[in-house]
This record gives sequence, C-alpha cells and structure tokens, in this order.
Amino acid sequence: MADISQLQRQILAEIAAAPDESALEAVRVATLGKSGSVTGLLKALGAMPPQERRRQGLLINGLRDAVSAALAGRREILERAALAVRLSAERLDVTLPVRETPAEIGRVHPITQVTDELTAIFADMGFAVAEGPDIETDDYNFTKLNFPENHPARDMHDTFFFNPKPDGTRLLLRTHTSPVQVRTMLTQKPPIRVIIPGRTYRCDSDQTHTPMFHQVEGLVIDSHSHLGHLKWILEEFCKAFFGVERVGMRFRPSYFPFTEPSLEVDIQCRRDKGEIRFGEGADWMEILGCGMVHPNVLKNCRLDPDAFQGFAWGMGIDRIAMLKYGMPDLRAFFEADVRWLSHYGFRPLDFPTLAGGLSG
Repeated sequence: MADISQLQRQILAEIAAAPDESALEAVRVATLGKSGSVTGLLKALGAMPPQERRRQGLLINGLRDAVSAALAGRREILERAALAVRLSAERLDVTLPVRETPAEIGRVHPITQVTDELTAIFADMGFAVAEGPDIETDDYNFTKLNFPENHPARDMHDTFFFNPKPDGTRLLLRTHTSPVQVRTMLTQKPPIRVIIPGRTYRCDSDQTHTPMFHQVEGLVIDSHSHLGHLKWILEEFCKAFFGVERVGMRFRPSYFPFTEPSLEVDIQCRRDKGEIRFGEGADWMEILGCGMVHPNVLKNCRLDPDAFQGFAWGMGIDRIAMLKYGMPDLRAFFEADVRWLSHYGFRPLDFPTLAGGLSG
C-alpha cells in the first residue's frame, strides 16, 4: 500500500513537471506503456492469491486511473499553452498597410518607358512604327546608305562583324537602325512616314557609350517634304517629350553619308546644380543628327530622286532618357540592378499618353 501510494506521488509529480508534450509522452510510456511501472504491477496480479489479487487490483487500477487522469489534464494544459504561443507568433497586425501587389512593385525599364513615350508622340503626328533585324548585311547597313568602301565605320574596331561566308560576304550587328529605312523604301511606296526604334551595336564602352544601345530614327519620303517640315517635327517632339512650352533649337552643318545636306541639332538648355533645364538658359546641347535623304540612297532603294525627296533623323533613346530623367551613367541601364530599376523605373500601369502629359 505504501509502495503504491509513493509510486503514485512520484508519477504525478513527474507528470506535473513535464515541460512539453514530448516529455509528457515519455512519462506515459514509462508508466502505462508495455514495459511501464504501472503495467508491470498489473501483470503481477495474476501470480497473487485471489484475496490478495482482489485487494491489490483495486489499488493498482486506482493508480492507473489517477495516472491517466493526470496525463490527460496535463496534456490539455500543455496543448493550450502551445496554442497560445502559436497564436502569438502568427498574430497579424490588421492596422499595418496592405502589401503592394506585384503590379505595384514591378517597374518598367526607363528604355521601354521612353520608347513608349516617343512612339506616342510620333504616332500623334501620323507616323507608323517600322522594325528590322538586328543582324544585317553589309549591303543594307553600309552600301545602300551611301557609305564609301573605305569609310571608318566598316572597320573591325567600330563594327561587330561575323565570320566571313564562303563567298567572302559578312553579316554584322547593325551599327544603326538606318537599314530599316532601306528595307522600308524597298517594300513600301511613298508617301512614307515611319519611326524606327531598336537596338544597335558598336565597339565602344564608357560612361556615355555601351556596345549595345538604342536608337530611334524617323523617315519621311514624299514629293514635297523639305527642311521646314523636319524642323517643325523635331520642335514639336522636343516640346512634348521634355514637357516645355517652347524650345530653342539650332541646326549646324554636319556630314552623314546618307543625307545631303546633313545637320546636327542642338537644344537650348540651362545647367544648374547638376540638373539640365530645357527651353531656357544660354547653353546648348546636341541631341540628334538629321538631314535630307541623299539622292544616292533613293536610287539604291529604287526611288526616282527627281520625283521623290524626304528627310530623316536619328537620336539615341538611352541619351534622351538620361537627359530627361537625370540618369548619370549609361552603363547602369544594362546592369540589371533591381535597386536602380526600383528608383528609376516606372509603374507598369502608368502608360504614356499625350492627354495625360508625357513628362508628368
């Protein structure tokens, strides 16, 4: 009797001291398991005389019931405590701001944004978008555009050439988007009004140059276009793109093999505290080259220069993006830095519109 009472006090103390459910399970196995202390006492009843078995059976069964009840009570306490800890750890503060959706977190690359902006501007003027392959022939990239055989652009140090074919001809990565002008004039009849955005490639790399960059060119071919039309188009584009009411522009003589006369265009600006303000100030910044399409180019594209004429212009998309949005280094455009894109990128649902204001 004393041994059973002492064993019960010992087991109940162990149950009460169990810190978690795994420790409680260990106590259960040690007492009520197949080799447990209480189970051993129950097994020993068969060897006792009937009178003793009856008396000891009542005591041992009472011990088993007390241990079972204590185990159940302690398990309930531990389960409630574990649930409280879990609920505390998984608690949500409903007063916190709502997490941004992927559409709000994601950003449109500045090059894509600027391409959309200038496409919207020129589309409002009646221009279509033309595209062409990045890998071009020497004929389309140079010859049909009136480049002389000894022109420096044809050298390996300026152009990415592929290995020569068996017949000696070589493909190349286009150095400008002008081959698309040739393709357009060969496949469409005038009047032609297209812009040509796309990637171009040259052997150059520094803070303001990269081996791959983006250009946009414009081409107008009809029977009566002249430099006055070109000037108006460029002025309207700059006013819409930079978000200014007026813009000062000056045209300087230059040389390009595919235009005659050829011009470079400067836009009036003011440099102040590391920023550039357009449409004001006494400084000038070159932004593009342009000119009347050379008669030789028209002939190479099977157009009669006595019946048709036109003009073309080209500018770097990366460069005007840097100018408009204050990006100091061109190389960052291609480094895929998510932090940079989060800072300079645009929300994907903010589509550029003329009505909404392209520079807003």
